[in-house]
Amino acid sequence: MTMQVISVPSTPFAGQKPGTSGLRKKVKVFSQARYLENFVQAIFDTLSGQQGQTLVLGGDGRYYNDVAIQTILRMAAAAGFGRVLVGCDGILSTPAASAVIRKWQAFGGIILSASHNEGGPEGDFGIKYNLGNGGPANEAFTDAVYRRTQEISAYRTVDSPAVDLSRLGESHIGDMRVSVIDPVADYAELLESLFDFDRIAALLARPDFRMRFDAMHAVTGPYARAILETRLGAPAGTVVNGIPLPDFAGGHPDPNPVWAADLVSALADPASGLSFGAASDGDGDRNMIVGPDFVVSPSDSLAVLAANHALVPAYAGGLAGVARSMPTSCAVDRVARALGIPCYETPTGWKYFGSLLDAGKATLCGEESAGTGSNHVREKDGLWAVLYWLNILAVRATSADVIVREHWRRFGRNVYSRHDYEAIETALADRLMDELRARLPQLAGSESCGLRIAAADDFSYTDPVDGSRSERQGVRVMLDDGSRVVFRLSGTGTEGATLRVYLERFVADPSQHEVPTQEALAPLIRLADAVAQITAITGRRKADVIS
Repeated sequence: MTMQVISVPSTPFAGQKPGTSGLRKKVKVFSQARYLENFVQAIFDTLSGQQGQTLVLGGDGRYYNDVAIQTILRMAAAAGFGRVLVGCDGILSTPAASAVIRKWQAFGGIILSASHNEGGPEGDFGIKYNLGNGGPANEAFTDAVYRRTQEISAYRTVDSPAVDLSRLGESHIGDMRVSVIDPVADYAELLESLFDFDRIAALLARPDFRMRFDAMHAVTGPYARAILETRLGAPAGTVVNGIPLPDFAGGHPDPNPVWAADLVSALADPASGLSFGAASDGDGDRNMIVGPDFVVSPSDSLAVLAANHALVPAYAGGLAGVARSMPTSCAVDRVARALGIPCYETPTGWKYFGSLLDAGKATLCGEESAGTGSNHVREKDGLWAVLYWLNILAVRATSADVIVREHWRRFGRNVYSRHDYEAIETALADRLMDELRARLPQLAGSESCGLRIAAADDFSYTDPVDGSRSERQGVRVMLDDGSRVVFRLSGTGTEGATLRVYLERFVADPSQHEVPTQEALAPLIRLADAVAQITAITGRRKADVIS
């Protein structure tokens, strides 16, 4: 079939620099003429060797997803790809996309998502490129893409009718084959190979065990229904808010106690009859675990998964190592020491775990922002974490809250919280971080709010596999009692800047483990404001989101 490539003149847009999870902007920005096209062309121009290769394509179903996919399909044909695997209705969760890339040995993939950010016409949209290992592109690649966006003069496409994404099957755009695939099948098959599905099914069949999974009107709905309700036999209705909607029903698909408050309330109410709760985010890579009147922190969740690895078939042979992002609590470090395995501390962003996983240095990874995963894919994976917890619950025959409290008694408790100050004027946020960095030499050995600071630095990381170096990854303030306060600006927002303050205090004494988190951290909260001058510079007297 002959195909004529059309070159469309264009000019650069400012600000198309990918962050920790690709390029995220408001839908209104992406829907500008040539904006999406420029960025996609920059990706394709940065690649080499894609002629005749396979590309994976899909997203979280948010607003503009359908339009973007048709545009990208035509541009992929013009770029010389031989085949595109695209999820039915344009749906592919982020971990499922990684699984598909890996199973079919694709050249790479384009994932359309703004993760946990709000959707709809007034909401956010995002795009990122994943490499052939299934993981997010490294900084060298994304920096090259950005440079290309600033010099682009044209994008290339073909004239072709829209592909019907509602039906499984194959069609062509010129010389390129388009395969519309079941977005769940490959991913579900992979998860079934990792966990004891028979044992989990027996747990879900018990009359004294009821769970609820809140898909938050986002992408994990079809996955959770197929796996939990169909394959594992959970009662119909176990999955709530399970239909992906372009605007997430006006909600915020972020699995934390603020945005998933209904789930937390249900587990706190004995009348609900619920034993276990879980939620995932917009694109399916984050999770929240909830026990009876007990929310499991992401940091604790990672530590519990590592400590109980022997109960899960895929990990029963042992862990090569574990890895956590720098702001994540040190709870998993204590588990690693007990197991006699390495624990790696990386910058925020799943791409930093990829080289460790590929090299066999780590098996489990986690971020404080509700992201955990393993070497089965190269993305964090919300449903994987839920099934891991269900496998543990099935073997130990107790509840999530009991498991965490027993973990604390064995290892001590890393009391932990994240305070988010959202949509700060960018200039003020940059000023705050610049002034804080300038004060670092004076902080070590000083006292603030009655607490003594032992050390302070700007975290940097040298990859132990490829030797690449990442600087200015967040300011750490370490106290002489082992407590920490970490400050960084998030790279996942689309409006202003989000200042994230991470607070951590180690408590060994079991009699103090039940002190409410914010009460236990109150001295550190005061110190964080004083050291970074948050109120003085931003005018904010309290965080917008506390998790």
